[in-house]
Amino acid sequence: MIQLHENSIYLVDGRPEEKASIPQNEARKQTMAWQILQAHNTSGDPERLKIRFDAMVSHDITYVGIIQQARASGMKEFPIPYALTNCHNSLCAVGGTINEDDHVFGLSAAKKYGGIYVPANQSVIHSYAREQMAKCGSMILGSDSHTRYGALGTMAVGEGGPELAKQLLKNTWDTPMPKVVLVYLTGTPRQGIGPHDVAIALVKATFESGFVNNCVLEFAGPGIKSLPIDFRNGIDVMTTETTCLSSIWETDEVTRGFYEAHKRPEDYKPLHPGQDAYYDKMITIDLSRMESMIALPFHPSNAWTIHEFLENAEELLQKVEADAKRRFPKANPQLTDKIHDGAVWADQGVIAGCSGGLFDNITEAADIVRGHYTGSGAFSFDVYPTSVPVSLELMKVGSTADLLASGAIIKPSFCGPCFGAGDVPANNGLSLRHTTRNFPNREGSKPGEGQFAAVCLMDARSIAATAANGGRITAATDVEYTPVHHEYHFDKEVYDNRLYYGFGKADPSVELVMGPNITDWPKMQPLAENLLVELADVHDITYKDTESYMNVLYKGNTRKWICRLRLTDSVKYLIVPDENKKETKYALQDIYDIRQYGSQLEEVLKRYL
Repeated sequence: MIQLHENSIYLVDGRPEEKASIPQNEARKQTMAWQILQAHNTSGDPERLKIRFDAMVSHDITYVGIIQQARASGMKEFPIPYALTNCHNSLCAVGGTINEDDHVFGLSAAKKYGGIYVPANQSVIHSYAREQMAKCGSMILGSDSHTRYGALGTMAVGEGGPELAKQLLKNTWDTPMPKVVLVYLTGTPRQGIGPHDVAIALVKATFESGFVNNCVLEFAGPGIKSLPIDFRNGIDVMTTETTCLSSIWETDEVTRGFYEAHKRPEDYKPLHPGQDAYYDKMITIDLSRMESMIALPFHPSNAWTIHEFLENAEELLQKVEADAKRRFPKANPQLTDKIHDGAVWADQGVIAGCSGGLFDNITEAADIVRGHYTGSGAFSFDVYPTSVPVSLELMKVGSTADLLASGAIIKPSFCGPCFGAGDVPANNGLSLRHTTRNFPNREGSKPGEGQFAAVCLMDARSIAATAANGGRITAATDVEYTPVHHEYHFDKEVYDNRLYYGFGKADPSVELVMGPNITDWPKMQPLAENLLVELADVHDITYKDTESYMNVLYKGNTRKWICRLRLTDSVKYLIVPDENKKETKYALQDIYDIRQYGSQLEEVLKRYL
């Protein structure tokens, strides 16, 4: 199915070759990744990138801190389109008003600084970015690890909040030029195989060895043309789990069709590697040989074909139980109890989020369960469409009705099942999910209180086949059904009637709405520049914490201490030694008062040089 090739490779006229007609350093420049990264590089050095992104996205777990950090650093308005989505703190199960406080803050910030505000349950973060922000050849930065829009011709990167704050301050994302790995696709998936099957197999093949760690995955090859756009997006979003840095795909008429359907034809352009493109490594994927997959707890790489799992279920589940007992001493995992009546039985099926809740996934799931029923037992089947426009189209084509008739529950656009804020299973429950991750207690259980539940990742099609069998784990390739193709129609009025579009319309007069959990950063004053490093290398100035103070040292030598800082709620002072190590204490009102004693610190340091 998937093969890894350690040696470098050229793509010559669309075919992998060991040699090319041009030098390697020139062929490097013919990858799509090189072209896009260098177009956004402001450094002038192609090996040391300083990237300015075209747009950004954040959800409600992260945007408050990002905006507050940028405000404290002098930001007056958003310099690029910045979408604030509300797909994580959408369920106020605990914490009282704090989740909705974040949303109210987000709307006021979008108005004040010129942002885009996507209200709760309108869309999950990555669906909105695909629908409204991706552009061929562009770059998007997101404060979520699954920020991946490569299948739409957009190089996207997921980073921590401070990197987004830097972009708001018109600074750059700095990184060495990454290696580029060719992912060469051939063949056509057979009926029952979905994007999660390919993605899980790819993660299994690459994760443990770190084969693509911090590389860019560049997808090319004749197999792409057989994949609908949702299939491509479903693979692409899971590339995060390979530990790659970003991704980019060749674009074609299918990609053009996506942009036309979303009323943005001008954002499409053809993207292909050059005639002789050089890659540091290669992965080959024969789509025609893919099998229905299952990823066992506690990582997407702990993967098997569903047939392998069913044949070895007792052994594999015993290993998961042993791993769970090691991680969670208070828990009593009993997954082998799921093996009975000649099968392995799940308690829950969930299709959700940026990987699972796609239109094609859900319509094909509906095709599989049509005329079947989940039954009146413990098994439950929940479906979360990825956005309101997707939900609306599912209703129009009849898929929602088919799912509801089968016993499924249709839920709003929400990322909860991906991180434990929705559909928490019962103790010792086994949940099958088409979501991005199955990390320890990611499903919402509390192992510290003796609770345990397990998540296995599967494609929506196999989850639907399992639901049609009342929870009996079943590969979609083992059931008969007739998939019905539905052309997707995107209704932008749904967004136009509900979203706030403020980019380019910042209004400084708007007051931010702060809940009791949101407060301004304390006033910051710049520390004096080069307080000690004019005399010594910055790496020679170290520190060591003790129980009562922090010791600032020269070269880590406790006999060569430069000063000591004692900072508590009631006492703040600086201690400086003279040539005989006699201590002088200086009271501090706050940490910035250290600037007043720069000359004394320099005198101490000079004695050690």
